[in-house]
Amino acid sequence: MNLTKGLEQAVCIMTLLATQDKKFPIASHIINRRLKGASPSYIKKIMRKLVVNGLVTSVSGSNGGFSLTRDPESIHLLEVVEALEGPIVTYPNTGMINQVFSDLGPTADQGEIILIEVFKQADNQYKDYLSKQTLAELICKSLNHQDIPILNWNEKMNQF
Repeated sequence: MNLTKGLEQAVCIMTLLATQDKKFPIASHIINRRLKGASPSYIKKIMRKLVVNGLVTSVSGSNGGFSLTRDPESIHLLEVVEALEGPIVTYPNTGMINQVFSDLGPTADQGEIILIEVFKQADNQYKDYLSKQTLAELICKSLNHQDIPILNWNEKMNQF
């Protein structure tokens, strides 16, 4: 399974939003500027997926922008992955096993069932692991801080 670069961009966006002072939504042009080199139309698609999946809210108007819908402690990496990539299903199951081994009858069916189950269990372990990783934990580990720093990305900031 290959995740898209959109996921990396979504993680960056979620991190910006998690560190943003809740009183001030982040303006879309700030997000575009921070994600240098990313297409503004692609960023809009990412933002739409995050909004539709209930992770981000959008406020229109001159003081509008984007904010997280929940605290970073309650947002799990699995939610971000599935918002961008859809449900995690690593085995494509195109029916090829039955096609190639159709002359073996029930053996081919059994082989397909076993392989589907193996990948389903692997997917569940992967999802379980991602569901235990919160946005807050990832940010704190990355910054080597105990708490998430609160910034205002809409203003020119010094590095923290």
